[in-house]
Amino acid sequence: MSTKRYLFIFAGIILLAVVLYFIFAKPEKTGEISVPVNFGSFPIEVTTTGELIAKSSEKIYGPQGLRQIQIWQVKLQDIIPDGSVVDSGQYVASLDRTEISNRIKDEETNLEKFESQLIKTKLDTSLELRNARDELINLKYNLEEKKIALDQSKYEPPATIRQVQIDLEKGERAFDQADKNYKLRLEKAVANMQEVTASYNQAQRKLTQMNEVLKAFTITAPKSGMVIYRRNWDGNKMGVGATISAWDNIVAELPDLSEMISKTYVNEIDISKIKLGQSVQIGIDAFPEKKFTGKVTEVANIGEQLQGTNAKVFEVKILVHEFDSILRPAMTTKNTILTATVDSVHFIPLESVFNNDTLTFVYKKNGSQTIRQQIMVGLANDNEIIVKEGLTDGDEILLNAPENNAKLKWSLLSSGP
Repeated sequence: MSTKRYLFIFAGIILLAVVLYFIFAKPEKTGEISVPVNFGSFPIEVTTTGELIAKSSEKIYGPQGLRQIQIWQVKLQDIIPDGSVVDSGQYVASLDRTEISNRIKDEETNLEKFESQLIKTKLDTSLELRNARDELINLKYNLEEKKIALDQSKYEPPATIRQVQIDLEKGERAFDQADKNYKLRLEKAVANMQEVTASYNQAQRKLTQMNEVLKAFTITAPKSGMVIYRRNWDGNKMGVGATISAWDNIVAELPDLSEMISKTYVNEIDISKIKLGQSVQIGIDAFPEKKFTGKVTEVANIGEQLQGTNAKVFEVKILVHEFDSILRPAMTTKNTILTATVDSVHFIPLESVFNNDTLTFVYKKNGSQTIRQQIMVGLANDNEIIVKEGLTDGDEILLNAPENNAKLKWSLLSSGP
């Protein structure tokens, strides 16, 4: 029994030794991942995040006559949810009526004042002109009496005849003066009536115009489509409470979903690589299994600084070639822009490249050993980089640094130190 006990103990020691060997014998190898050096065509790509917008859209406008009635801004009181599908003529939004309603009340009061003034002017003018006409008639009768008196005085002494003649001349002069005064009063009355009538008509037109503008405060869709909120200057969507300007009274848009554009921004370091017509691979974050193609159609000449960032970026628009009913405005896109292709070159993953103060190198497998191989690199994309010198077909390199990396031998290029 004691012999078997010793055998079990001995076997347990051996088993423990085997386990310890596999755990501690090769600690340097446990984390090493090697990859081969690639050879072939190397794509130079710029990857950006963008947002889908429609290439063209029908604008949904607010009232057109705001400036004419001197209302410069108006708030959105209500608007249907972003992305709602509407038919032509269907309700979309309504604007705050507070200011225009107050203006209409003021103008109605103003119109009543002008109407009263018009009636008063008509009455005053009629009375004044009637009195003037009566005066003319009386002067005319008086003149006829003086003419009769002159005819009857031909047998009177010369002095009496002369006196009658003087009275007749005074009567004629008074009648002529009254006639001229009547004509002047008539012209003045006509002018006054025109002025008051013009003011009344102007107030009436203004009130009519205000009521017509007020009708447009209820906004409907000009055609069928999907309502997309407009974005203001800071990029925020213009929903309830947003302000519509009299100079820019667009409330929302009805995009044409048959042609979509991915609007993106490229940093100032990469913008020199972007050219019109370059091919683009487009992915949709919401549908990662979907892939689309496109091309660069617009590149901004002037950079801008996006809100909340210090980097300067340039706007780039990419036309999506394919149509798909899942594509909607404001969806996030991943755009991989192919800026160039370099043929027949060696390239490796970016994470396999290391640097010290003076050298760029990789950890290359050299038989059973690993060495630090100096390399000369070229162009890079988001994932890989071209190797001009230092590696060739069949070479294997490590993606990460081994634990004993400081003790590894160097293999330098002929131009190296």
